[in-house]
Amino acid sequence: MGNSLKAVLAFVPSNKCQKYLLEDLEEMPVDKMVDLSGRQMRRLPVHICSFRELVKLYLSDNNLNHLPPELEQLQNLQILALDFNNFKALPLVVCTLKQLCILYLGNNKLCSLPLELRLLQNLKTLWIESNCLQHLPEVVCELSLLKTLHAGSNALRTLPAQLQCLQELRTIWLSGNLLSEFPPVLLDMPFLEVIDVDRNSIQFFPSLAHLPGLKLVIYDHNPCRNAPKVAKGVRRVGRWSEETPEPRKRSGAVIEITLNKKPLLPPAAKTEPE
Repeated sequence: MGNSLKAVLAFVPSNKCQKYLLEDLEEMPVDKMVDLSGRQMRRLPVHICSFRELVKLYLSDNNLNHLPPELEQLQNLQILALDFNNFKALPLVVCTLKQLCILYLGNNKLCSLPLELRLLQNLKTLWIESNCLQHLPEVVCELSLLKTLHAGSNALRTLPAQLQCLQELRTIWLSGNLLSEFPPVLLDMPFLEVIDVDRNSIQFFPSLAHLPGLKLVIYDHNPCRNAPKVAKGVRRVGRWSEETPEPRKRSGAVIEITLNKKPLLPPAAKTEPE
């Protein structure tokens, strides 16, 4: 079926036309994954919600702005991709899916997140990049198992102090925001491994040499006058990054940290839960 025909049918709200967009998807696949990305759908056919053992549901790159309440039936869902749609608000039914580990919300029109998001206590990865967020919603700070937060390309100027409560957080991506200073709360998060503040408005970087878990800091494309000091072995990406980093000293000894793996840059493809 050609894309032009799909585009026409996407405007027709009847169940028959919307179901036609799904082609031959009548039963749940053996791998418990449904990928409906790029179907130009304007609503999710309700019969998908009858696949109660579904683990992965990809709805990226459609024209969705709401979800049916029947989605609550998918209580085994671990991955939900809603990126590249037209959501102005996160449908509350998403917050009933308590087994979610990975939630993709990037490239929508979100200005906030509902307090009900705190119910997703198994969430480990949250993508909220390329939305309309002027503040990082404080409810994110209640996701105690969160390990990866992608919040780039918004309009963030600060980060809430409560973020340091996320002691499982290891990577935070903040590129393309409006940060005028390095977020102070990140200085109190010794467990962070990757910090990305590329493409902001930061003019001065404090020392990051005291962060024992840090492996990579990306600070390029800022009007900074200095490079952040880091412990030996920590990878830096930005101006003056070739300067000798500051060694970490402990009890008079210098302890080197080696980075054997490649830099943990944002993955091009969607990840699986650990």
